[in-house]
Amino acid sequence: MWSRRLNRFKCLSTSVATNVKNNMGWWDHVLLAPKDPITSVTEAFLSDQSPFKLNLGVGAYRDDKGKPVILECVRRAAEKISCCEILESTKATTKSKFVQDCVKLAYGNHSNVVGEGRFAGVPALSGTGACRLFAEFQKRFYPDSQMFLPMPTWSNHHDIWRDSQVCTRTYRYYDPNSKGLQFQALMNDIKNAPGRSFFLLHPCAHNPTGVDPNYEQWKEISHIFKIKNHFPFFDMAYQGIASGDLERDATAIRIFLEDGHLLGCAQSFSKSMGLYGHRVGCVSIVSRDEKQATAIKSQLQQIVRAMYSSSPVHGPLLVSTILNDADLKALWEEEVKFMVDRLIRMRITLRRTLEELNSSASWEHITKQVGMFYFSGLSPEEVHQLQRDFHIYMTIDGRIRVRRNGCKIGSLREYLPHLVSKQNWRVIFPLHVALRTPPRLIKNEEVYVSICSI
Repeated sequence: MWSRRLNRFKCLSTSVATNVKNNMGWWDHVLLAPKDPITSVTEAFLSDQSPFKLNLGVGAYRDDKGKPVILECVRRAAEKISCCEILESTKATTKSKFVQDCVKLAYGNHSNVVGEGRFAGVPALSGTGACRLFAEFQKRFYPDSQMFLPMPTWSNHHDIWRDSQVCTRTYRYYDPNSKGLQFQALMNDIKNAPGRSFFLLHPCAHNPTGVDPNYEQWKEISHIFKIKNHFPFFDMAYQGIASGDLERDATAIRIFLEDGHLLGCAQSFSKSMGLYGHRVGCVSIVSRDEKQATAIKSQLQQIVRAMYSSSPVHGPLLVSTILNDADLKALWEEEVKFMVDRLIRMRITLRRTLEELNSSASWEHITKQVGMFYFSGLSPEEVHQLQRDFHIYMTIDGRIRVRRNGCKIGSLREYLPHLVSKQNWRVIFPLHVALRTPPRLIKNEEVYVSICSI
């Protein structure tokens, strides 16, 4: 009996050992993923123990205390729908209405596209989800195509199309010397791209540069797209945030529609309505006719079904409530205008502060750029120095979120030798001081500041 039990134990031991051996190595080849260039900024900021640290990397609007802002129109919309029962039977209707509201906002209330039903759209998980859905759609129906992205662009664009197995190429956009648009180079790249290529365009408040084509330039871009039969895909994450005018910020899209283009559009309400945590977005595609729109929509829905089944309802319901209530929409437009005017004032203050520091560098580009970000033109080395020596955090490309805050920093005597030794004090030191001023009071060689700029 004891012999049988011993043999049984040996068998079990051998079986366990074999399973352990077989299971070893399943994930041994998995390495750490490269850090995301945007979220890693926040991670580094949170691990910094300095009481003077400053995070300028977050891509969302903040108040004077650096806190997220809940717009009054959103509060009122939330109250209005608080008694609504969100039933299974109402989900489809809500989402359909939301898509119609989105395309009216992007294409125009009285657009022929809307009136004739020549669009296909589905709710998406914010702008990122909208881009990913289009990338999957592109891969499904144009498997050998590429997506041309502006250089630079939002870093996640590259990851979205890469993970959808769509190859990406770049076209020239930003000129680091003039800190403006390389318009002629951009036009040449569009002209020299293979016919029927896909291009991603930022219709307003280009991320990260804040540099947009003007009306005449958009007309020329649309014209060359028509000649080359390219497909424009607009990623519109900042409608209203460029100029403070929702209609004006949709100008590029309206020009392309007037010129008869079929196009795609990703929309997000993370920035313009402060709904970042709600992940509210929409992807839409303009089609030849209603029949084609129905087919495209069915394919988008199939992609959604396999990817995440369906999107949440509460966020889209908030957006539709605001867009369909005249008073709430007017309030939203007022609040967007207030945010933009405040961002413009902060840009003016930052530029003035830098110029008052007698820096020999030109800071004119600060007030020429638009949107939530100031594209500083700092090199990766300079960004690392601001982080290491001054606890100021921003993305590696030098993109800075326009903001306000208050803090206290160490002595000038401590920092100046390091800056001068690196021969970059003419840019870094003025920028460092401006990021934390004015006004500034010098006492016992320490600078106490209250930020009135970014």
